[in-house]
Amino acid sequence: MIYLISISFLASALVIGNAAFSVCLGVAFSFFYKPELNFITRKVSTIPLQIGIVILGLTIGLSSVYEISENYLSWITLFVFLSFFGGLLISRIFNLNKTLSILISSGAAICGATAIAAVAPIIKAKPHELIVALTIIFLFNIIALISFPYIGSTLSLSNVEFGSFVALAVHDTSSVIGTALEYSPESVEVAATLKMARTLWLIPLIILLNFIYKNNESKYPKFVFFFVLAVLINSYSQMSIQLELLLRDISKIFLITGLFCIGTQTSSIDFKSLSFKPFIFGLTLWLIALPTAYLIVIYS
Repeated sequence: MIYLISISFLASALVIGNAAFSVCLGVAFSFFYKPELNFITRKVSTIPLQIGIVILGLTIGLSSVYEISENYLSWITLFVFLSFFGGLLISRIFNLNKTLSILISSGAAICGATAIAAVAPIIKAKPHELIVALTIIFLFNIIALISFPYIGSTLSLSNVEFGSFVALAVHDTSSVIGTALEYSPESVEVAATLKMARTLWLIPLIILLNFIYKNNESKYPKFVFFFVLAVLINSYSQMSIQLELLLRDISKIFLITGLFCIGTQTSSIDFKSLSFKPFIFGLTLWLIALPTAYLIVIYS
């Protein structure tokens, strides 16, 4: 019975086609029906979203990537460095323990929960610390997903500007794509491309932390490499416009499905474990990142 209910919820999300609505439906399903840990939407987790991003890559050529990235790659590098190392410095003001500082700074600088999950085993983070960091990032992602499209409209950001803004200002890849999805297809293309470039910085971070902590337990975001491969396939193939439009529609189905699945994860998040200091620290980093991202987009 619960599977039929989840299908009806997901079908509603796909019909509406709204990213924020899809996440909210997932949260509502999780809240009212409390699926088990091995329930299908919780087992697949972010896999549908990752598939959607890779399929989206099949509609983006190298020329588009170069055009999109040309003005932003140096800024992305600077943004990642300042966010991570600046976060570690700011954490001293809050007298936050080193592990939480690294987890939250990694998530804020690179790719949210993916970075946190990759870094946690390397620095031997305790389960409680991991949950706190993930919960903080999750809350900011939900806020961004719901509010940023309205903020973008209020600020009269173009499709390219908005895609660039969310690629810098939003933590998780899922929320970046979901937020851009609410603005325009062009915003999604820009946001996905720049977010992949930002996510690649997870590799040197993992190498650095492995060296410092002398630990080889690391997980690389493999879907990023598949995204790059998909872009190369598009660049060296003669793909028709009709096929590209079809792939965009298929990509959106996977993206919406992935966002619904992410919403169903909320019952595993322990909001009671969230303490004041780490939350304010994470909020401070985000409040610094927002105007910084906006200025980069406007003046680059």
